[in-house]
Amino acid sequence: MRETTSTSHVALVTGANQGIGAATARALAARGVAVLCAYLRPPHSTQGTQGTQGTGQGDAPDRYHAARSTDGEEVAAEIRRAGGRAEAFEADLRDPAVPERLFDLAEDRLGPVDILVNNASGWVQDTFTPDPADRFGRPLRPVTAETWSRQFSVDAMAPALLIGELARRHRARGADWGRIVGLTSGGELGFPGEVSYGAAKAAQTDYTLSAAAELADLGITANVVRPPVTDTGWVTDEVRRFVAASATHFHVADPAEVAKTIVFLASDEAALITGNVITLR
Repeated sequence: MRETTSTSHVALVTGANQGIGAATARALAARGVAVLCAYLRPPHSTQGTQGTQGTGQGDAPDRYHAARSTDGEEVAAEIRRAGGRAEAFEADLRDPAVPERLFDLAEDRLGPVDILVNNASGWVQDTFTPDPADRFGRPLRPVTAETWSRQFSVDAMAPALLIGELARRHRARGADWGRIVGLTSGGELGFPGEVSYGAAKAAQTDYTLSAAAELADLGITANVVRPPVTDTGWVTDEVRRFVAASATHFHVADPAEVAKTIVFLASDEAALITGNVITLR
């Protein structure tokens, strides 16, 4: 796993028990970054809690459900066995007190956070249509206050509070280097079939781009990555056929491939890249 000598950087990665979050935690650690793996395992058979990438539950394969139930400590322990520094902490980002607690924990055990990766999602598939399922057979739910609240609290409120906490502590200690990377989904016409998810991700994108402008004088860059269809365990043969026939989806990616872009944006080499939404295909 080890690629470079250790650095003084500390990353907070949310949704880091599986998928893109876990791959990002491992890749950052391989570059010598200490990592706090924040995560939340879903209650049994409950749809749409943190750690997903907004695509796929319903009849997804068992490996997807198993991945989402992974204890984040397994990822942290793997990093430590490879010679890195990592801690794991399970917390519900719907609680507005959690961001401050995560930064306190990171500072106590690893050092001040200067890399923030907002990866966790409160995904649930809601819609304005009466259809009971989408094209892949995944169940659709009507938009309700509960589906809206779950997704906006995790995908929009929590990233905003985490960015604010990073900025506040960054200023207080006189730091001059920082990186923020968010993850988004959807497009110019929203996200039909996943409407609250798309709207919440759009809000997070706006927060992140605002941070790029407001925090530039502190040496902080802020960018958003829009991953392609990424196989975190949910991708079926039908999904692969859909991607192959699509004019806008070019690849089914592995989480580690997406993590490479995130890690680059969190590096010294990406100092001039800020205020961007980077679409991977």
